[in-house]
This record gives sequence, structure tokens and C-alpha cells, in this order.
Amino acid sequence: MRDDGGSVRARTGIGAERIAAGGDGDGGGGGGGRSVLAGAFTLLAAVERTGGAGLTGLSRESGLPKATAHRLLEQLLGLGAVERDADGYRIGSRMFQLGNAWQPHPGLRAAAAGPARRLAAVTGAAVGVAVLRHDRTLVLDWAPGDAVAFPALRDRSAWPWYTAAGKVLAAAPEYRFPPTVTPASWPREGRAIRERGVAVDRGVLTPGVSCVAAPLYDVSGAPVAALFAATGPARRPERLADVVRRTGTAISAGLGGGRSRRIT
Repeated sequence: MRDDGGSVRARTGIGAERIAAGGDGDGGGGGGGRSVLAGAFTLLAAVERTGGAGLTGLSRESGLPKATAHRLLEQLLGLGAVERDADGYRIGSRMFQLGNAWQPHPGLRAAAAGPARRLAAVTGAAVGVAVLRHDRTLVLDWAPGDAVAFPALRDRSAWPWYTAAGKVLAAAPEYRFPPTVTPASWPREGRAIRERGVAVDRGVLTPGVSCVAAPLYDVSGAPVAALFAATGPARRPERLADVVRRTGTAISAGLGGGRSRRIT
């Protein structure tokens, strides 16, 4: 879920005025280093929101003075965090590399890779692992199936929270960040998800494509991610529920959650 430009200062906790008033030095006293870091992330967020823009647009979007924005962008260019072309600045390849290395639990990618590939091969579904962060479902990895074309996966976009993968995690008692907009039916649906151990969505991301998802647990029994399988209109997602649950149990065992429990 994207924020509008007016919320940038509230999110960073450090005003643009502070950065412009001397906090964008080389990490000097008075918390300057923290101000530089806040300014850099403010600019990166502005680049992400705009999809790439020139200096004037990014200064306006971030709330930073143009001189400060230019200085920080040049530093980010040198680090590969942003790239520049004829249309302005865009997210750089270094951010892609760093993002692909992130995982919410040690060993999650390694534990999920083999079982996810086998599930995709057996079912023909597109199979992936996702997490729920700040009202968004973020896909970490996925294996393409042969039964469904899924452009939302190819684009690797952040999805709404109410995908199957997002809902199966939001239904857990441990989840404490409420969705921005929660439908009145959610408490009842959340209870049903906890009872079944899976969540289903239909056409949320792409018309005709449905998903079923099960939680993945760490050794403490806490859900750390979700395994999902996406299938086309010729197959009902409920028919995948059992195999997705079993595969999720196998992945959880690889994370040390051999006694993984169904969310209650």
C-alpha cells in the first residue's frame, strides 16, 4: 500500500529541515549521521513511489531541499543504490541485490526451495513463499508452474494484505499490525482460516487466478512466512489445500518447527 508524499516526514521521524540545516554532513556530531541516513531512505522511498523521476520531482516528493536531494542522490549513485538515465533517477541494481538477500527467518529460503519446486512440479501451480509486512504481501521466492500464467509474480510486486498468503498470516494470534481497512467479515473469516489452517483468495491479483496458502512455523511455533500455490480457473484452489498444508509442514520441519501447530 503506497503512502502519499505528505507522510514522508512522519515516517522518517526526522524532518527535512533538520537534514537541510546541517544534518547532511559527513556524520558529525549532533546526530548528523542519523540525519544523512534518514534523508537517503526518504529519497529512496520517493524514487520507489514515483517509479523514477528527476531531481526537482524527487525533491518535491521527498520534502527535501533540492541541494540536499542532489547531494544525497550523488552519494547513492556512487553506491549503486540508484541509477540515472535521461528521465532522471531510478532504483539501482544494488538495492535489488540487497532485497533478494533478505529473509524473515534464517534458513527460510533454503528450507523452502526444494519443497516448493516439487509442489510446483506435481501440481502445475505457481508456488511461492511470502511474508506480510506493513499491510503488504511480499513475495520472497517462487517456482513457476505449467498450469497458470501469473504476471503479478513476474513483476514481483508488493501485493495487498488480503491475498491468501497475507490472510493466513494476518489470522494468526501473533499478528499485531491491523490492516488499514479491515472488512466487517474479517473476524469470522480469520477464525475459519485458523480452523482450516489455510486461506484462499480468488482473482485478487489476476482475474481467473486463485491462491491457497498455509503458514510456515519456526521452532517456537510462531508463523514466519506463508507457502502459497496459485492455479488457474480450471482447478479449484481448495483441492490444493491438503498438499499445500503438508508441504508447509515439511518446510516448517526444516526450520526446526517439526511440531508446527495449526494457528489457533
